[in-house]
Amino acid sequence: MSNLKKIVILGPESTGKSSLCAALASHFQTIWCPEFARAYLLEHGTDYRFEDLLTIAKGQLAQEDAYTAKLLESNAATPNYLFIDTDMYVMKVWCEFVFGKCHTWILDQITERKYDLYLLCKPDLPWVKDELREYPDEATRIKLYHHYRDLLIHQSTPWAEVSGTNEDRLNCALRAVEQYLS
Repeated sequence: MSNLKKIVILGPESTGKSSLCAALASHFQTIWCPEFARAYLLEHGTDYRFEDLLTIAKGQLAQEDAYTAKLLESNAATPNYLFIDTDMYVMKVWCEFVFGKCHTWILDQITERKYDLYLLCKPDLPWVKDELREYPDEATRIKLYHHYRDLLIHQSTPWAEVSGTNEDRLNCALRAVEQYLS
C-alpha cells in the first residue's frame, strides 16, 4: 500500500493554482506536477482544436504518472504528497465549455483515476494576463468556477475551497490537508 497522497488543485484560469501547488510542495518538502497544457500550447500555439485537448489530457496523465513514479521510488517512510495542477475534471470542463462535448477517454479517466483530496480555487484573485489565458471577464470566471464546484459536489473525494490572498489560500489548503489526510 502506497503512502503517497495525491491532491489536485483546480479552478478557473488565473486563480493561483500553480502558485498554490508550488507553495504546498515547498511546505511539505515534496514535488508538484505542473499543468501539461501550458507547455503544450506554448510549443504548438493557442489555436487548438478539439482533438488537441485529448492529446493534452493524455500528456497530463503521463506527466502525473511520471511524477507519481518519482515519489514512489523515493520510498518515503512518512506520508508523502503529490500536488497536481490540473486533472481530467479540468479537461472535461475545458472540452465542454469550448467545444460543447467531451472525449470519452477523458470521461473514462475521471472514473478510473483516484485522488485523495481536491482543492478548488475561487476566482477572487485579480485576473493576470498571459499569452495563454482566454477568459478575463469575471462572469466567465465565475461560471467556470461553478462548473468545477458542481463536479466536486457530485463525486465522493473530499474537497475544500480555497480563497483570498495567496497566503490565505495556502493556509486554507494546509487546513484541508490536515483535516482530510492526517
